[in-house]
Amino acid sequence: MTSTSRCALPLSGIKIIDFGQYIAGPAVAMILGDLGAGVVHVDPPSGPLWDNPANAILNRNKLSVTIDLKTAAGLNEANALVAEADIVIENFRPKVLARLGIDFEALRKVRPELITVSIPGFASNDQLRSDWRAFETVIAASSGVFTDMGLNRVLMGINPSFSPLPLASAYGTMLAASATVLALQSRQRTGHGDHIEVPLASAVMEGLSYNSIRIEDYPLRYQTQREREIERRREEGLPMDMSYGDLQEFLDPFYRSYMCGDGRMFYVVCPSHKNHAKRCLQTLGLYDELVSEGLREEDDTYLPVSEWSSDVSLGVYPLPKFWAHKIAARMKAVFLTRTAAQWEHIFGEGLFPGAPQRWLQEWITDDHARAAGLMIEVDDPILGRMIQPGPMVWLQESAHAMLSPVPRSWVTVAEAQARLAEVKSPPPPVPAANASVGWLDGIKILDLCNVIAGPHSVAYLARFGAEVIKIDPAKPFYDCWNTVIFGMSHMRGKKSALLDIATVDGRDAFERLVKSVDVVVWNATDRQVEVMGLDLKGMTELNPDAIFCQLDCFGGVRVGPRTNYLGYDDLVQAATGIMLRFGGSMRTPEEHAHVGTIDVMCGFGAALGVAAALFQKSATGVVGRPRTSLSALTGLAQIPFCYDYEGRRPFDEPAGRETKGFDALSRLYETASGGSILLCASDADLPRFETVEGLAGLASIPKPDRVTHLAKIFMTEPAEIWQQRLVDADIGASPCENIETIRSRNARMADGWPGTQYGSYSFSVFPDHPSGHMVTQLDPFAVRPSEGKVHALASAEKYGASTRAVLAAVGYDDADIDRMLKSGAASVSWSRAYLPG
Repeated sequence: MTSTSRCALPLSGIKIIDFGQYIAGPAVAMILGDLGAGVVHVDPPSGPLWDNPANAILNRNKLSVTIDLKTAAGLNEANALVAEADIVIENFRPKVLARLGIDFEALRKVRPELITVSIPGFASNDQLRSDWRAFETVIAASSGVFTDMGLNRVLMGINPSFSPLPLASAYGTMLAASATVLALQSRQRTGHGDHIEVPLASAVMEGLSYNSIRIEDYPLRYQTQREREIERRREEGLPMDMSYGDLQEFLDPFYRSYMCGDGRMFYVVCPSHKNHAKRCLQTLGLYDELVSEGLREEDDTYLPVSEWSSDVSLGVYPLPKFWAHKIAARMKAVFLTRTAAQWEHIFGEGLFPGAPQRWLQEWITDDHARAAGLMIEVDDPILGRMIQPGPMVWLQESAHAMLSPVPRSWVTVAEAQARLAEVKSPPPPVPAANASVGWLDGIKILDLCNVIAGPHSVAYLARFGAEVIKIDPAKPFYDCWNTVIFGMSHMRGKKSALLDIATVDGRDAFERLVKSVDVVVWNATDRQVEVMGLDLKGMTELNPDAIFCQLDCFGGVRVGPRTNYLGYDDLVQAATGIMLRFGGSMRTPEEHAHVGTIDVMCGFGAALGVAAALFQKSATGVVGRPRTSLSALTGLAQIPFCYDYEGRRPFDEPAGRETKGFDALSRLYETASGGSILLCASDADLPRFETVEGLAGLASIPKPDRVTHLAKIFMTEPAEIWQQRLVDADIGASPCENIETIRSRNARMADGWPGTQYGSYSFSVFPDHPSGHMVTQLDPFAVRPSEGKVHALASAEKYGASTRAVLAAVGYDDADIDRMLKSGAASVSWSRAYLPG
């Protein structure tokens, strides 16, 4: 099942049986297959349950077989394949596969080295929802995705808001793939496999963790104009009826789209950084005149605002309303003087972030996407020459072998079994007597990251027992909205140290730390990595045994024209078509509302890269350099429509603010209670509707009339009544919940548990949070091993709280540390208060 070039990939020799259908299960197996594993995909006699061209992507590098698990012969065939496997994957409702005869618990009793992975829609211990028909949109509605689609939609009064992005499957895929390989590398040490459950509802909540945090007495300085306007309208009883055009005037000038001379919008994302906003204004020719009019740059924005010399500081988010309007008005005029492509080059080469708004079909054929390997060509046996998303995670040394995946193919079960038997891999060690430990116990990680994707990846690894040291500059480059607010989530379980590595002492401390760890993670471009001395040559000299994981915005397997351009989540949304899909037109782009939509996904991708490198090192002794990028993960977030081939149907998938769903049987409907219900069904389900009170006879309604017909009927009862009737008929449905309600229903006082035992949703309340505020946060609960331990992470400590301890651990005495603190080579704090007010 491997070619010569694929033998160098990190998972070469690992054998996987993929029983998955739809997206998440097959996508996990696809990503592991991209990394070198041999995969056999199993379909029922009727064929794939999801009829979509994306199956050509999901089943690349796989042999597909047809097995009827409802027959004794088919069950024997399936068990024969499983007997050859290291990993078995499924994503049905809990216990479905066991009832068909593939019982993971029984299999693991016989073969404790086996790794089994279940990806249900809702958790198996969710007493309310575990048996629901948990399609993608049902999970999204139940998890608050459609009713928490951002400040824009709230102010425009569009609630709920439909999105076709399969976020639950995308987050669940990356969590399950990373967990699978973490368990695999742990097996190399302990001999024990594991059973892993990753409920998609829990996964999407983890993806939205930066949106669900609640901070009591949230300081006013961090509230944006939009948040203040929402609060004002609610207090005064005013309607949420703002137009798209009026809404733009409530946006920060460094966090919005501008029309360019060619009629294309250009998205600027320069808030919060010490240098980016300044570079932007200087390049636009506006800096000097704005300074002359009173624009200031505070030396220390971590002081309380009352101690600033002015009411404004460039590089702080959000800016006051007066300055936001003044700066935006000037920027609008300047952007009209050039094309979006020209501005992209200017911003990229000037080292500050911005990107043109593009449609998905433009991204698929974009020069950078193709050159970098973010989009690749595959000769599919059914669809012909096809453009598909490229590798999503890779090891730098072997990545080129991933650019030419083997197209999907169909074989007999006997042929698949023979091919699996040909794959020779060393057996895992004899199982140790006591293996109930974290998958990463004993692993030390140095985290050099900022914003969300990078630091979130390391916080995720910390829950499995890794010891993490987080290094930040002695003086911050980002304002406290970016560091402290986001850090409350991604600094959990880490020790924080502040160093100026541009000084001799700071650099020495940094190099000692690099020499002391197993893994280094940094979200930076190639240019930054080389300057820091963390390229292959530099790392080999500092610590040849350490794994260096790199994340960036536009990176791919190969170097492309925009590889070294800076960027954030929002920029990738703009560059790859997500913002135009959500907004619906070039003149009305909107960020896909949630903070960290792609960031968190990419963080899980980096964790997968680290896991693959750890496994490869343990199995072969080869030290690899894992990589991923925000751009690489957008292919997964858009996988139902991220492809092209001759004869492809038009790119007319759901888009825009008025979208309510895919069709009459799969869309949002208002109900008598004032809430909405998400219906997810197909023509094949029409017989089921006959048993639903109020919906009998639906099959006789002409398709063009079904939306109107159903809209009238759903207005006759509350959402909860309809949901119960539909679920009783085994039809996919869920009321549209919101995150605030989900949090209040599922929060408990922090009890030292990671939340895996509390169903599909779980939050902890920290009344004694180090910030001095009561904080409610999502638990680290989406990955649920039966053997490996998941740790409840400690609250994020104040930045710099562990500087002394970290320096002492690498050999500095008290006098050395005092000297470094006095010289500025190190610091123990950025501010007096944890959360500056």
